[in-house]
Amino acid sequence: MANLVRWEPFRETVSLRDAMDRLFEQSLLRPFNGGSDFFRSMAVDMHETDDEIVVKAAVPGLKAEDVKVTLSGDVLTIAGEHKSESDKKETTYHLRERQYGTFSRSITLPAPVAGDKVNAEFENGVVTLTLPKAEEARPRTIKIKAKK
Repeated sequence: MANLVRWEPFRETVSLRDAMDRLFEQSLLRPFNGGSDFFRSMAVDMHETDDEIVVKAAVPGLKAEDVKVTLSGDVLTIAGEHKSESDKKETTYHLRERQYGTFSRSITLPAPVAGDKVNAEFENGVVTLTLPKAEEARPRTIKIKAKK
């Protein structure tokens, strides 16, 4: 004999709590746990004036000679490597979150720059690049002559 089960439409709805749990698991947790390049990239600030573009990149724990900066056309690339400390056989790690390996960040510049006049400075784990704009990219004031 077959049993009849009464259909209850609210039983099939998802609770708000379950929906929020799924949202956080899918959108926030995966990028950090999935071996993404989030921790391997660097924080960069870039601002522009009439005469130059200034880029600041945070590369904590590195020395100036460990960072490589290249400019190819309008693409600026900052690269380097965090070298792993030698593992000690008798050491037991309880927590190991620092990332090791190479990193690279390429940024498209908003205006053409004079590549031969770029200034690079390194202080306290921050690389500051001052890129003078090319003459054709600088704003000009044009005077208007009135006809009599």
